[in-house]
Order: sequence, then structure tokens, then C-alpha cells
Amino acid sequence: MIVVTGATGNAGSEVVQALAGRGGRVRAFVRDPGRARQVLGGNGANGGNSGNVELAVGDFADPASVRAALEGADALLLSCADDPRRVGWETAAIDAAVAAGVRRIVKLSAAPAEPGSPVAFWDWHGQVEHYLRASGTDWVILRASWYMSNLLAAASRVAAEGRLYAPAGQARIAMIDPRDVGAAAAAVLSGAGHEGQSYLLTGPRAITYDEVAAGLSAATQSRVEFVDVPGDAAYQAMIGDGMPGFVAEQIVAMFGGLRQGAVAQVSPAVEALTGDAPRDFASFATDHARLFAPAAAAARR
Repeated sequence: MIVVTGATGNAGSEVVQALAGRGGRVRAFVRDPGRARQVLGGNGANGGNSGNVELAVGDFADPASVRAALEGADALLLSCADDPRRVGWETAAIDAAVAAGVRRIVKLSAAPAEPGSPVAFWDWHGQVEHYLRASGTDWVILRASWYMSNLLAAASRVAAEGRLYAPAGQARIAMIDPRDVGAAAAAVLSGAGHEGQSYLLTGPRAITYDEVAAGLSAATQSRVEFVDVPGDAAYQAMIGDGMPGFVAEQIVAMFGGLRQGAVAQVSPAVEALTGDAPRDFASFATDHARLFAPAAAAARR
């Protein structure tokens, strides 16, 4: 039995699907069973399942639900949303997993994770990594690069205006498709010989936002232009869209890290773990073209 937390997230849902595709028993830890059924295909509430995917309903803020989800588990994929409580939640889950006899904990982290990082999200990941290494159980860390799916937040504006706005400059980013993160995580959770290893998961090459715009142009058969914006302007735009100030602040800080090369490194780990080369951005853009195409904007009116 493999427990996957953060199971309805961009990467977590792909981990669940990849594990299910391998025929393993999967328990998805979710807050909202209705959403989980939509995302994962489960058809029960607490203890419901679709095929070999079981839903365990709970919340990191409810330690009893975490303990219940871990009963009888052999391995844990540890992930949760970016939240100021992340370090406390994930370290408590590590303690609960160790107490429950879980033999392997795989932490889904970020490529630039580092305790004390000026980017809070990367600092939190770094703190949890440090705690996991000292936990006394078998551990594996998957440090994923910038997700291609982060671009989906800009899809409606790209469709409406033909412009992709970001404070990215000429940053080179080894973007990864979450499906490849899911496949790599499933390989590590299901296979042996990974204990005590940290893997950097990236796409096949580091690309700029100009290249992203070109890829979206080709996929949508319409002109998409990248517009580099100053960090302050990006922050104000996000605030104007209703984003909490702290989150907008951190996104601007992350882009600062990207411009300094924080996720420029390309790694062969995805292919080494899965046997398949990671998807390139052209594949991602083609698969999601309908969301970025001008017709999508017309359909929203």
C-alpha cells in the first residue's frame, strides 16, 4: 500500500495515476472527496475506491486523519500545498509514518530547496528535507524543476490577448511536465535501490519564456508574444487579480531566482528512472492548446 498526500495537486494526481497504472495499491489522502473523484476517478467517500485507488479523507491539520491514512502503508509520497504551516504539517506526517512502520518516505520537493532560502516556498522544502534525512527511515527526495503546468494560470490571458506576461527576463528554465514527475515518483515508490538518494527531475532542456511563447504560438496556430514585466508590476497585477500579498511576493521572489539560474540545470534522472525521455514543452503546449487558443477566450464570453 502506497499513500499519496497532496493527491489532487498537479503532481500528486499524476503520481496516483502512474501508480494505479502500474497496478499497485494506492491510498490517496484528500480533503475533498468530491473533487478527488473528479480528478482521480475515485467513487467512494472515506475508503471509497476506483479500481486500486482508495480515498482516505483527511487534512494535515487533523493528525488523527493522517495517522488513519498511514495504517498498513508500506510507502508514503509526501507533498502538500504551499502553506506557512507546511514544515509543521510535513514533519508531523514524517513522525506519524515512522511510528506507523512505513518503510519508505519519498518527499516531493523543489529543485532550489534550501533551508534559509529567501524564497519561503524553497526554504520550507529545504527544512522538511533536512528533517526527513534525520528521521531514521528510508527516504528519497525528488527535487522537481519548474512545472510546465504553472503556465496554465496564464492561459485565459494568453487566449484573450495573445500575450504571456511574466517577470522572467531571459531566464533559462528546465521546465518539467507534471506527468513526468508522476512517472518518476511511481518508479521510486515501487522499485528498490533508491534509498538515501536525491533526484533532480527536469525537462529535456532549459528554455526561455520567449521560447515558451513560440511553442504556444505553434500549438495554437496564433501569435503569442512574451512580455517581460518588472517584478513590482507583476506583484501589483497579481494583487489586482485577488492573490494574497504573501503569495504574490513569493512568486516574484521565485522569478528572481529563476533569472539567476535556480532551475537552469538539466538532469537525466527522469529517463534513468522511467526508461522514457521527459516530455518537451512542444508536447505540453500541444496537449493544452485549446486552453491558450483565441477560441478559448471566445468561449468564455
